[in-house]
Amino acid sequence: MERLFKLKENGTTVRTEIIAGITTFLAMAYILAVNPSILSASGMNSGAVFTATAISAAIATLIMGFYANYPVALASGMGLNAYFAFTVCSDLAKQGIQDPWKIALTAVLVEGIIFIIISAFKFRETLVNAIPANLKLGITTGIGLFITIIGLQGAGITIGDPATLVTMGNVGSVSFVLAIVGLVVIATLHHFNIKGSILWGILITWVLGIIAQLIGWYQINPDAGAFSLIPEFKSVKDLIPPSLAPTFFQFDFNYVAKNVMNFAVVVFAFLFVDLFDTVGTLVGVASKGNMLDEEGKLPRVGRALMADAVGTVAGSMLGTSTVTSYVESSAGVAEGGRTGLTAVTTAILFIVALFFAPIFLAIPSFATAPALIFVGLLMMSAVLKMKFEGDMADVLGGFLAIIMMPFTYSIANGIMFGMLAWVILKLITGKYRDIHPIMYVCGVLFAIRIVTLII
Repeated sequence: MERLFKLKENGTTVRTEIIAGITTFLAMAYILAVNPSILSASGMNSGAVFTATAISAAIATLIMGFYANYPVALASGMGLNAYFAFTVCSDLAKQGIQDPWKIALTAVLVEGIIFIIISAFKFRETLVNAIPANLKLGITTGIGLFITIIGLQGAGITIGDPATLVTMGNVGSVSFVLAIVGLVVIATLHHFNIKGSILWGILITWVLGIIAQLIGWYQINPDAGAFSLIPEFKSVKDLIPPSLAPTFFQFDFNYVAKNVMNFAVVVFAFLFVDLFDTVGTLVGVASKGNMLDEEGKLPRVGRALMADAVGTVAGSMLGTSTVTSYVESSAGVAEGGRTGLTAVTTAILFIVALFFAPIFLAIPSFATAPALIFVGLLMMSAVLKMKFEGDMADVLGGFLAIIMMPFTYSIANGIMFGMLAWVILKLITGKYRDIHPIMYVCGVLFAIRIVTLII
């Protein structure tokens, strides 16, 4: 252990690292319930997605632990999974494409391969530095709003209305009431620094749902998507993880060959969000654990990014959306986790979780909705660092990134309009020297994308 993880050098012990790893798992295990719920909306098999989510998280986190020696865990990213299901797959489905999730998985594969290349050649610094700070913060905030509206919709709190586009759902419904209760539970637990507050919130909401089913308030109606909330363990076979067959290596390269530009925009959006989310998370977690060097840089960052990239490629092959570093890793760091042994512990628990699929898959959308809403709240805190005065290119670019995501139901649209507005205003105001060549390329790509949408 000492030779592998350098425990003494990092001022930690095996016991501390294991406790930290368990804490991190409890803080992020909600993804095992949320991810199948979100990706199944695109037509994917929820059981296969559950297995893919657990295995890809274990693979990426093990690489992070052994290769980078950081106490950071990884799994399918929130926001990226929503983009996968509710933007990419939704848009493709409107075009009449069958199994649009296969195309989305192909985009995740390509994004992961590109991420491996830029991580290997240290090109990521250029990409990170090229994007203005206000735009980065606006994108994070916009994703938070986007996740929030998905949570509200999943619980029936927000519903469609022909007159006002959206309105409030049935306040007396089981899903509405219990989702609000779950949100209050998570907020309360978070206030008192209870480890795994989001996971506990989901589980408590689910248990309340089971009680509602037993007393007859919650009615089972498969045609309406209301299934039994009580997990079934009929035999030992139920403990065997769901098969990966429905999603394993299910790529669609035919679409790519015929729709290169549209596909490129999808890949770029995945790559962009993943890149900045990963860098921001790594720096944030490392800062909390005093792991940055004298210059404020993260040692071995290339190895950490490589774990993220390899995890994404593995996840696409197994059948899940982009794998990324989790900010919930800071919970383990707060418990004293300082080395890769923390990550290895978390990875082992993801493997153990594979044998409890019936429990995670029985959790309804109204129980995962509070988690989505609360994660949205945490992501929206980025708006506090934004500047809403000064250079109008920064101001408008960041603002459009925020509003276009929830109001057009697309993360890609937020990135596209935010970047385009920034480039155009910089040119109009004569500040063309502020524009990095990469931003010019992005501007041209998005301009072409808009033209293709018009045509």
